[in-house]
Amino acid sequence: MSDYPSVSAVVPTRDRPELLRAALTAILAQDYPGTIEVVVVYDQSEPDVSLETTADLRRQVRVIRNSRTPGLAGGRNTGILAATGELIAFCDDDDEWLPGKLRAQVDALAAAPGAEFASCGIRVSYDGRTTDRSLTMDSVTLASLLRDRMTELHPSTFLIRRDALCDGFGLVDEEIPGSYAEDYEFLLRAARSAPLVNLRTPYVLVRWHKRSYFAQRWDTIASALQWLLQRYPEFAGEPRGEARVAGQIAFAQAASGNRRNAVRWAGRTLVRNPREPRAYLALAVASRAVRPDTVMRSLHKRGRGI
Repeated sequence: MSDYPSVSAVVPTRDRPELLRAALTAILAQDYPGTIEVVVVYDQSEPDVSLETTADLRRQVRVIRNSRTPGLAGGRNTGILAATGELIAFCDDDDEWLPGKLRAQVDALAAAPGAEFASCGIRVSYDGRTTDRSLTMDSVTLASLLRDRMTELHPSTFLIRRDALCDGFGLVDEEIPGSYAEDYEFLLRAARSAPLVNLRTPYVLVRWHKRSYFAQRWDTIASALQWLLQRYPEFAGEPRGEARVAGQIAFAQAASGNRRNAVRWAGRTLVRNPREPRAYLALAVASRAVRPDTVMRSLHKRGRGI
C-alpha cells in the first residue's frame, strides 16, 4: 500500500443530495490500495455535515463550503486547496466512478515519466440509454485539443498531480463567464505543460439530464466561448478548431434569439471550415426551421453535445 500515493477526490455540489450520495459511494468503493480522501465542497447551498466520515483513516469524507468564486471553478479550487492527497481527482456530484477507475489511472500515470494528468473514457447516460465514449489515443497533446474539444475528456475523469496544480499549470480559471467551458480551458493549459495520459476504457458514468444548470444559459455560453478564443490565440493556427468554437457561439446566439449575431458567427465558422456542421445547425435555428432544444435532445440521445 505504501507504493500507492494518497488521492483526494474533489466533489463540488449544489442541491443534488441523492446523486451526491451515489457519487460518494462509488468513490469510496474503489478497489484502490492507497488512501482516499473525499472533499465535498458545497456551493451556494447548505452543507450536509452528516456525510463526513473519519472512522477509517484510509477512506475519509470531509465537508466544506466554497470559499472562493461561486460556481464550479471556485468550488473545485476550494477543494484542491483544502485537499491533502498527492494526487487530486475531480468528480461531479451527478456522476459515478466505475470499478477499477482510480487504480488504473494511478498505474497509468506512474508508468508515464513526466506525466501530470490522466483521463479515461466515459459512459454517458441520457433518457434511459447509455453510450460508451472513449478516445482511441493514449496521449493527448495541445494541438489535438485545439482541433477537437474531445468531450470524452470529462472533468469527472481527471486525475492530476497536486504539484502541477499548486506549482505548475495552476488551478481552475475562475474568470470565465459563468464557469462555462472552464474544464476545456483547464485541459488546454494542462496540455501546454505536458501531454495528457488517456485510458481508452470507460471508467466513469456521466449523467446528462434536463436539470443541467447550463441548459438554457445560451448568452453565458456565447460569452464564455468568445472569452476562450481571445485567451488562446493558438486557435488561429488550427482552422478546424477555431471553426468548431465559432460554430458553438453561432448556435448559442441563435438559441438565445440573437439572429444577426448568429448569422455573423456562422459566416465566420464557414470561412474557417465549410464542413463544420454547427454553422448549419445555427442557421437552421436562427431561421426557426428547428428548435434548439430539439437539436440538443437529438444529440444527447447519441451521447453528444453541441
